[in-house]
Amino acid sequence: MMDDSKSINELCQALAACDDVKLIQDFLCNGLFTANETHEMATRWALVRLIDEGMSQRKIADKLGLSLCKITRGSKELKKNDSPFGKMLDLYLKDQS
Repeated sequence: MMDDSKSINELCQALAACDDVKLIQDFLCNGLFTANETHEMATRWALVRLIDEGMSQRKIADKLGLSLCKITRGSKELKKNDSPFGKMLDLYLKDQS
């Protein structure tokens, strides 16, 4: 069986080296992921954003069509020390200001 870590590392390096947002979007949404995988990725990001904005879990469930269990998992992940989700969200928000 293939060791995924080398390929994941290469993919992360390629993404980190790219400063073209449209190219990254095209690569992820039209090359790497299926439409369903793209939707799942977008939903997870939206979940983290809404949690960070302080929206209630019930409202998030209604808005995104997710179970409260999935939302709770996302909330717990975001609250972890050194959360990758938290770090990426912080980078995004810093870049937007």
